[in-house]
Parts: sequence; structure tokens; C-alpha cells
Amino acid sequence: MFMKFGYHFHAYQPGDIIYVHDGSGWDPIKYSERLSPVALTIREEEVKGRNWTRTMIKAYEYVDDTLRMLNEGSVSVDFEPFTLYMILKYKPKIYGEIVETLGTHVEPAVTVPFHPIMPHLSIFEQEILAKIAFDFYRPFIARKDVVPFWLPENLITKQTARIVAESTDKDVIFLLDERQFVGVNIPQARFSCNKYLCDGKSAFVFGRVHTISDAFAFNTLDVEGLTRAVAEGCIDVFKENQGIEYLVFLSSDLESLVANPEQLDRFLEWVDRLRKRGVEIVNVAEFVRRKRRGEYKSLPGECSESFRINVKDYSSWSDYFDLSLDGRTSDTRWTGIRREDNLVINRMYKGKKVSQLWKYAFMKLFRELNRTIRFGVIDILKGQGVKDVEAVKEFLVRYARIFFKEHYEYFELDTSVDYVMEPISEVDPSIALKLGRIYYLMLLANHSCPRFWENIDTRVTFGNVATISKALIELMELYMEENRDRANYIFLEYMKLLAFPQLYYDYDLFRLKGLEGWETSEEAWFDSLKSEVPNSRYNVITRASLYVGKRDLPDEMKEVIEILYDLKEAVPDTGHIPGEMHGKWENPNWCEHKGKDY
Repeated sequence: MFMKFGYHFHAYQPGDIIYVHDGSGWDPIKYSERLSPVALTIREEEVKGRNWTRTMIKAYEYVDDTLRMLNEGSVSVDFEPFTLYMILKYKPKIYGEIVETLGTHVEPAVTVPFHPIMPHLSIFEQEILAKIAFDFYRPFIARKDVVPFWLPENLITKQTARIVAESTDKDVIFLLDERQFVGVNIPQARFSCNKYLCDGKSAFVFGRVHTISDAFAFNTLDVEGLTRAVAEGCIDVFKENQGIEYLVFLSSDLESLVANPEQLDRFLEWVDRLRKRGVEIVNVAEFVRRKRRGEYKSLPGECSESFRINVKDYSSWSDYFDLSLDGRTSDTRWTGIRREDNLVINRMYKGKKVSQLWKYAFMKLFRELNRTIRFGVIDILKGQGVKDVEAVKEFLVRYARIFFKEHYEYFELDTSVDYVMEPISEVDPSIALKLGRIYYLMLLANHSCPRFWENIDTRVTFGNVATISKALIELMELYMEENRDRANYIFLEYMKLLAFPQLYYDYDLFRLKGLEGWETSEEAWFDSLKSEVPNSRYNVITRASLYVGKRDLPDEMKEVIEILYDLKEAVPDTGHIPGEMHGKWENPNWCEHKGKDY
């Protein structure tokens, strides 16, 4: 057969941070983690950790062993940088094995640090994150001519694609979902080397076959069914008759390999059966290289900009597809509002319809807080004599060498303060590095996953809020002596986290329209925010910001929150994430923190 089969695995863990400890910015951050033990069964072994993150990191060792059993270069893999950094921190041996695997056994794909929804961020943040991504992955892609790129949640716009493509001298391949494509009317174009034109830049683009990808990830087809779905269901008769190689591309989270005890062996058997059917297993980047070298036959115009495909702006790979109005995906899952008609949606959670209006408010608030921190960092650096914003950007990109210091040191790359400070050498390092830390805490607080799930009360929401609260408080402290008005303003911004329920009125959310009508009612809003833990009546956003504030706020500001809130209810316990309930939790009722109160 001329069919080729490519699979991509995306590795991402947001971590179990409940509190970031004080720091000067000269070294990587230190933080306290949730203690909520959970176990997974892999083959016949029980893998247990102190929290979900630790358990998954242990599970990656089994996954890595499985990837090494495949032929070299069969699949592509990306590790979100903070995830890989946590592996280095907790399990250096597994980190070393994964680094070797990325260097020799699989095709490394670049991805954005901290897994934010890129198009929902400012252009400034997107430019910083794209450059950090390529710098972090430099050891793995230095000799590559074409590089796969994984956007968090595959959420893409032409503007975001251009920013990514302009951040490297490599040719970029965006790994997307076929439901994101617009106007794919020529049958033979589906599995070809298509180009995506994005604001003057071009990149290769492939869309996964979502039905088969999901069938493997969610175990809805057996191995024979998966084999037939690819080898028979995706056959391109035109290309087979013409002797033209084509790629059936699939992708899923790396977690899908440990979704059940047999999953690793199911994948190996699936690949083996495809080979026996005459289907070659090859990663997407190698497929492009062979097409360009002429080792694979091409259609006329294939691999050039004349072989073009359009991609829907703000589309993604895992949206609520049942709410689609055009047969394509969108970002409704992360906004809570359907972009096509601006209606607030609802979803089922624990057998009950829950308004997703909170997602819109959460996104809007974090945009404000991001802007506050970005403005503060730039403002203070300008006060130190930095006039060029491009110099600020370069400094912030280089600060990755401190934030991910051990990763860069592993590859003997420059992590010196002199290197990091070179773009803004006129600034006192003690001030600049502190600002770099604050900015990166803000980036770390923009994980996409809180808005992925239907319930707000999760460990990932708590982590985002606790981290951005720390960033705000540290910026507030820098302003306390020199610009008290600015410090007070930042305190009021922090208070929006504490008073998150009030945003219903501050943002005029009641003026929005609901899909069924009730989603924007006052009752629906407050019902969606209810605490899922027995030891606090506060919603998770209030709970997390209060948990940090009672420790770190300046005394006079702490006095304010002590009047308004009961600090005893500022606990780090949360509800469970629905997608993690296949784990064996010591406490299956809620995601507790059994450790000491930091």
C-alpha cells in the first residue's frame, strides 16, 4: 500500500501547585504541592503518587519504554516545557530517558510553555511564548529542517500561526484536527502535504482523523476495529492507483496510553497489525521530508503554496462538537460562549445542566490581570531606563534560562545572569530578575485546563488562581514604596479574584443571552460557582486567592481581607476533575490536600 500512518502524542501536566514560595528571581521557583494520593493500573502494576502529577510522571516511564519499542521515528511527541521540567525535578532518571527518546527514537515536536490558549492572549505574550518554545526545544531541533508544532488545544488563528512561524528559521508543521479545515473539497487533498497561508507566512498543516484518534483514546474500538478503520476506512483509491504516498495522521494526549491497563499493548499491537497490512509507520515531519526529497511521489503542486488549505480561526481539536453550527470546531469549550451566535452554553455535570458563563468571566478577568502584570513589568523597567520594548521582550525570552535553569544546564546552554540581562544591561539585576519571575508566574497561571472542564472547582483552577495571586502580590510589593497609587490599584485587581462572584454584576453578564435562556440568570451563575468541598463555602477562585493572600499580602491589606473573609475557610481542597476519575483516589469524593497548611 502507498498509505502511511503517523501518530502524534501530546504530553502535558499542569502540576499540582497550591502555593509558590517567596523568591528573588535569581533561581527557579519553589512551590508546595497538593497531597492527594492517587494510583493508576498499567498492565498488571499499580503506579501510585502523592498527587495526579506525580502519578503521571511515574507512568511516563512505562510510556517511554513503549515508544522505544517502535521503529525509530515512527511517531512524533511533544512535552509541554513545564511538564518536562517537572519530570526533571521529580524524576531525573525518567527525564534522561525521555531526552534520549526525543533525541533518537521519536520525532520531537515543539510546543508552547504553560499550555495557554494562545489566541486568547495578547500579541505580546504570544510572541514571548513562541520564542521561548523554540529556545527550550533548541537541543532537540537544532539539526531539523522542518519541525512539527503543537499549539495548546490546537487553538489557532492566522495571527497566532504567523507569530509562531516567524519565531524560527525552520519550516513549521501545524498538527491540527481535520474538523478545523475549511473547503477541503478535493478528495486527494485530505492526506497530502498541504500548506496554510497565515498573514504572509506559510506552514505545512495536517489534520488528524478525529474519529479514529478518539476511538483509540477512549477505547471504543478493539485493535482489529482500529486496524480496519485505518487500513480500509482511510484508503485513498486515487493515490493508490497513481502510486502516490499519503499520510493518515492521528493524535491524542500521551495520557491516552495509560487510560486503561491494556492501552500500551493495544497501541503496539495496532501498529504491528497495520505493518502486516502493508501500511508504513512514519512520523509527520519525516513524511514531509521524504516528499520534498522526492523519495515519495507527490501530486502536482504538493508541498508548495499552490497546494493550499484554509483553517477556521479559533478552531480547536476538542471543542463541544455537538454545539457546532458549521460542522467545524471552535473555542466554545474555553469561552463558555458560542462564537457564531454569542450564546452562553450549558453542559452536563454530575447529572445536572450547569451554565458555562463562569468560563467567559474567568477568561475576561485573566486578560485584565495579565495586562496589569505586563504593564507593571514594562513600567518598572522603563523607570529603570529601558526605552526599547523589544529589549524587554528579549530579556523576558531569555529569562527562560533561569526559570527552566536545570533543563538548560543539562544541555550546557548559557544560564548566566549576564546572558539573561544582556538586552537590558543598564538595569539593576535584583530588580529585573524579580520582574522576570513575576512575569513568568503570570504565564504559568494561564494553563488552558481550568476552562476545559465543565466544573469550575478543580485543582487546575486552584493552581492558576494561586499562582497569579502570587504574581500580583509580588508586583504590588515592588510598587509599595515608590508608587503607592499603583500598589493600591494592583490590590484592587487582586480583590477581583476574591470577589469573583461579584463579576456577574461588574461585567454585566446578565445582559448576555443563553442557549436555552436560563444560562445567564443570577441563579445559574451562583449555582455554577458552588464549592464542592465540605470545609469551605467559598468558590474555588475566592478560596485560592485567599489561601495565598492570607500568607503574603502586606499587613495593612491583609487587615482588609480579614474583615471580609473567614481565613479558616481558605483551604486548598477542590472538586475532582471528571477526566481523572478513572484513577484510584484515596479520597474519591473531592481532591483534598492532606499535607500541612503552608
